[in-house]
Amino acid sequence: MKENCKPMTLRRLALAASLALLCTGPLPLQAEEEETDEAAEEQAEPAQSIYVEMQPPFVTNIGQSSGRLSYVKAEVTLRVASAEAETAVNNHKPRLRHEMVMMLGNQNREELSTPRGQEALRAKALEQFNQVLEDEQTGAEIKDVLFTSFVVQR
Repeated sequence: MKENCKPMTLRRLALAASLALLCTGPLPLQAEEEETDEAAEEQAEPAQSIYVEMQPPFVTNIGQSSGRLSYVKAEVTLRVASAEAETAVNNHKPRLRHEMVMMLGNQNREELSTPRGQEALRAKALEQFNQVLEDEQTGAEIKDVLFTSFVVQR
């Protein structure tokens, strides 16, 4: 009986060794592929978003002062992609707020009451805010302007 066990044990040992060699052979190649895939994913992923709230909300009159006044209240959040851009936004927040108040004051109530008018204001604010950061030579960029609340009182 012992003779039957030895060949079986040797066969099992040989099989285990073969499996071990097969398994360890492709591991370095597989590890390289995983590293390459991770590097490609890092390059393909967009930069992390950081949100900067412009507190307090903007509340100002809009349109011409003749007749009944209309007001707008807008809560604005800026999306940036780096801590440096967040710092630049915070450092220049008074000027950015000024630009937003001036833009809002020059708007037409009817236009601001439509999604198209709000989108036009958002695009103009993004352009103007990035111009401020460029003028201040920060090297930072605002990726998006988000209205988290927008109310027009007629």
